[in-house]
Amino acid sequence: MEELAAAGVVLFQAGIVVILLEAIRRRNAAAVVNALVSFGATLLPAVVEFVVQFLVTQKVSFGPELPLWIAAAGCLHSFGMLGPYDSIPWWDSLTHTVSAALIAALLYDSLIVVAGSGGGFGLPFGLIAVLTVLFTFAGGVFWELIELVARDIGDRYNVEPVLVHYGWRDTAIDLVFDILGALLVVALDVRVFVPVAEQFPRVTRSLVLGSGVVIAVGSVLMALTVSYGRRH
Repeated sequence: MEELAAAGVVLFQAGIVVILLEAIRRRNAAAVVNALVSFGATLLPAVVEFVVQFLVTQKVSFGPELPLWIAAAGCLHSFGMLGPYDSIPWWDSLTHTVSAALIAALLYDSLIVVAGSGGGFGLPFGLIAVLTVLFTFAGGVFWELIELVARDIGDRYNVEPVLVHYGWRDTAIDLVFDILGALLVVALDVRVFVPVAEQFPRVTRSLVLGSGVVIAVGSVLMALTVSYGRRH
């Protein structure tokens, strides 16, 4: 099974590379940047494993599921930048569902570990489910604000934005599918990342709290930035 997952990662990475080459051929700067970021994200688990083992001299393994999920989401998103986002009505909804489900699964499994780590966070299952959906929704809002900021930067400097914002109706639909991705994770009780989070329960707790702060503060700052830019 692990060999099959590893093969899947390589297949999706190859797909991203093909998309990158096509984006370069088309001179589509936004697609190039997104493909590069997506490919880099697929390498992130391996980089973290190496850095942790090198600095902390403690081995950590993310397993095949995380890089496979990242690679699949990155490939779908990168391909969308070449045209499907504009030509296929449901493509954006698909990518949002897959990406949101990944975020939700990471958070859901992390909260399960935090709740059982004896760190004073005795969270009942119902609360874990609710927090997972709310956090995923907040992450979706955070992403939509990033798209707005990218659009405003592109307008200000007359360059093609790295991310495209399609309007408030599209934003509402995106958030609906973000919630759908989270609900699927909760309903199916996806626990593929629990073994990863259990390796470092304290770090997991810190990452959950830290990411929540980043999303909350970052969303407020970006909302203020967008609002200020529209008034001026």
